[in-house]
Amino acid sequence: MRVDNRRASFNAFRTWMLKGLVDPRAGHVGPLAVDVERTHPWWRVMCLTGVDYFSTLGYQPAIAALAAGLLSPIATIVLVVLTLAGALPVYRRVARESFAGSGSIHMLEKLLPWWAGKIFVLVLLGFAATDFMITITLSAADASAHALENPFAPDWVHGQEVPVTLFLVALLGAVFLRGFKEAIGIAVGLVAVYLSLNLVVVIVAIGHVAGNAVVIPDWWAALSAQHGSPFVMVGIALLVFPKLALGMSGFETGVAVMPQITGDRNDTPDNPDGRIRGTKRLLTTAAVIMSGFLIASSLVTTLLIPQQAFQPGGGANGRALAYLAHEYLGPVFGSVYDVSTICILWFAGASAMAGLLNLVPRYLPRYGMAPQWAAAVRPLVLVFTGIAFLITWIFQASVDAQGGAYATGVLVLMTSASVAVTLSARRRRQRWAAIGFGAISAVLVYTTVVNVIERPDGVRIAGLFILGIMTTSLLSRLRRSFEVRATSVVLDSQATDFVMTDADEYDVIRIISHEPDEDTEAEYRNKSRDERRYGHIPSGSPIIFLEVYPSDSSDFEEDLQVRGIAKHGYRILQVTSGNVPNTIAAVLLEIRDQTGLIPEIYFEWTQGNPISNMFKFLFTGLGEIAPVTREVLREAEPNAKRRPYVHVS
Repeated sequence: MRVDNRRASFNAFRTWMLKGLVDPRAGHVGPLAVDVERTHPWWRVMCLTGVDYFSTLGYQPAIAALAAGLLSPIATIVLVVLTLAGALPVYRRVARESFAGSGSIHMLEKLLPWWAGKIFVLVLLGFAATDFMITITLSAADASAHALENPFAPDWVHGQEVPVTLFLVALLGAVFLRGFKEAIGIAVGLVAVYLSLNLVVVIVAIGHVAGNAVVIPDWWAALSAQHGSPFVMVGIALLVFPKLALGMSGFETGVAVMPQITGDRNDTPDNPDGRIRGTKRLLTTAAVIMSGFLIASSLVTTLLIPQQAFQPGGGANGRALAYLAHEYLGPVFGSVYDVSTICILWFAGASAMAGLLNLVPRYLPRYGMAPQWAAAVRPLVLVFTGIAFLITWIFQASVDAQGGAYATGVLVLMTSASVAVTLSARRRRQRWAAIGFGAISAVLVYTTVVNVIERPDGVRIAGLFILGIMTTSLLSRLRRSFEVRATSVVLDSQATDFVMTDADEYDVIRIISHEPDEDTEAEYRNKSRDERRYGHIPSGSPIIFLEVYPSDSSDFEEDLQVRGIAKHGYRILQVTSGNVPNTIAAVLLEIRDQTGLIPEIYFEWTQGNPISNMFKFLFTGLGEIAPVTREVLREAEPNAKRRPYVHVS
């Protein structure tokens, strides 16, 4: 009885943990699934992506001051120009061309097929993982900094940044283990309160600047003494603005949440104009709001906060606007501001977690490069939470130390998006669009390279993610090589007629595997004669040829369409696939299920070295067709009496 109870408890836990793993094609993509039960107006969805984008106000002004010093406002203006004239047009086009929530990575996947495209996608997933994971840990670290710097915080919590950050990360993981149904409602409330409080702080700070106007000429005099002419200032600002790239985060998440946006009644799955239009409004509105806040906050914090306060250990380090809130509006308002900042920074990690849960199940299981459980939300939440714990411990919950890795992830994704839209415009012969997007790509490439040179820790972290993804993916692909990879097998009417006729009239179905070559009557006649002779097929027994036409061998999962044709007096089943033995096995199993008979298939031995044939199978889907087909059938059907028969001669 105790054993039964344990088994029941384990099964219940397993069911709960793998809830959502309902699509064998790994089509389930977490909280941002393509098929959602309820959609929302674009401005509400904007708040979901805004918890990531707008929350950077919690630390961006301080990071800008630390990176650019007194030049912070000018460097921020450069950043805003790049945001509005570069990133925004790029992602508006991404929204048009990748409207299912896959973002720019899906565009590049289509533009770069075969293995090169798959490997490139895996590399981009590594940078995306860097972006989203560091968003979780950096936001939680900054939330803990705001909490510990609050004057009402008890003394015993000071110096406990790492435990507090780990608690916030664990709390985020617990939210996702429970579910993510109310995310948009929570996000709307957080964004509304947070932006309102920031607006109050900025307006009050501008009032103090206006009441003490001497701070402006003093700031300009200090700038002139340091850098000389305005042209030198702008030049230096152009050089340092890559360090401010955190202020452009949120665009990739903005296109990832597209499936949540309510479209028009006449929207179709292939042309959701209303949803695309709503996404463009989301991106534009968020960019304009954030640009205004970035410029205003950078200006007032630079004018009103001493530069030494931005340094590590200073009161404004990582929390410049909170510093002003306490300074000019008192500890009560400042504490309210801290609470709102802590909440939105913590929930910014929720936006990033949603992005991860959207990307990983969409690609890796479909590539055969992750276990099937990776299509379920909860196991992935545990994996990502564990990684976030490790990153927090390595960086000791430091906002400044994680800034380089975060900026690297953001910039690489933006650069890949700009390259994707450039290639798309060029392929469509849109000359001026290609030139414009190409110029944006060049600027973003420069920004990325400068950021990597100055803060190589970001690319090192991304490199670890890429290495982990590539290694895990390769091992998973090898382990799953002998799976039946077809997500569906559909025989057209002619193909169905062929197999049902043999099943009804002869009570046997004999298939000859044939590699299409010259397409002549003699070719089929000779193949039929040889297989009947060496395979001992009775002379009066009917045969059906099965031909697999090669396609992209890097694809792991496919929907198979089997066509029946009559040619040269022979009946032929034709199917297109990138993996020949797995496809043959899938077709045989489908014939068995439709007819109720166990089909027999006849092969000839493959010539060549077995080792080279093994690598040929892994990378081109060919190789030792007969023995691999048998192995796939053996793994797919453990009951030998129900397993299609394989003859080799």
